[in-house]
Amino acid sequence: MVYLSRMPKSKLRKKVVEQHTHEAQVVVDAPDAPQESPKWLAPTMVAAFLIGLFWIVAFYVTQTQYPVPGIGAWNMIIGFSFIGVGFSLATRWR
Repeated sequence: MVYLSRMPKSKLRKKVVEQHTHEAQVVVDAPDAPQESPKWLAPTMVAAFLIGLFWIVAFYVTQTQYPVPGIGAWNMIIGFSFIGVGFSLATRWR
């Protein structure tokens, strides 16, 4: 024999919204905050990404002989440095 019992529903309460008419809303506007990126930022960022990419691709395609001969694997560091500059500029882009 199975007895099914119903659980009582909890009573729903309406939330009381307190309105404080004596408190004024303060809007703070930063006067010196730039609203737009400088015009040079996006082209410089894209150029840094592309230079870094082409530097690394050239290093691999020429079998580690170029873009700067004689420094070997340091060419990778130079390529990734350009890419890092591109990422740092990307954080300032709005």
